[in-house]
Amino acid sequence: MDTGVLSHERLSAVGRARLTLLIAVVLTLQVAMIGPITIDGVHPDLMLLLAAVGGATGGPARGALIGFGCGLLSDLFLETPFGLSALTFCIVGYAVGLFQGLVLRSSWWIVALASLLGTAGGEFLYALIGAIVGQPQTLSDELPRIIGIVSLINAVLSVPATRLMSWATESSGAAAARTGRRW
Repeated sequence: MDTGVLSHERLSAVGRARLTLLIAVVLTLQVAMIGPITIDGVHPDLMLLLAAVGGATGGPARGALIGFGCGLLSDLFLETPFGLSALTFCIVGYAVGLFQGLVLRSSWWIVALASLLGTAGGEFLYALIGAIVGQPQTLSDELPRIIGIVSLINAVLSVPATRLMSWATESSGAAAARTGRRW
C-alpha cells in the first residue's frame, strides 16, 4: 500500500490541520461513542489504532510523534497515571514504523498485521508499565482476553484508519504527483 508519504518529510500546514482534525474526531468517537460500547467486557481503543497506523504510514519518527500525541490526549480521560498512554502509544507508533520499514512491498494485510501486533504489544506494554508505576490491577488474568479482542478490532479497523491517516498526512506535492494535478 503506497501511502505517498515519506517519513522524513515534514507535514505542511494543511497536513498538520488534517492530522489534528483526524485525531480530534477519533478522540471524540472514542470518548463519546465507542467508550460505552464493550465487546465481552472490553472497550475498543481507537487512539492506540491511530498510533499504530501513524507508524505504518509515516515511519518510526512520525509514528512516535502521533502515538505520543494520541496517548497524551487519551491520558486526559483515564484514571491511570498521566503519561502512561503517551509513553506506550509512542513506543507502539515507533515499533510499527520500524516493522513497516522492513517490509519491501506493503499491502493492506501487512498494515492489518502490523496493527494487530502493535496493538497486542501496546496493550501488554501498557499493563506492564502500569504495574511498574503502581497500578497492579493492569496485570490481571483478563489481560490475554483484552489483548485478543482489542487487537482483532484494531486489525479490522486498520484498513479504513490507514486510508484516513494517509489522507491526513499526505503532502500536497505527493497528492499532485499521484493524481497528476498541481495545486
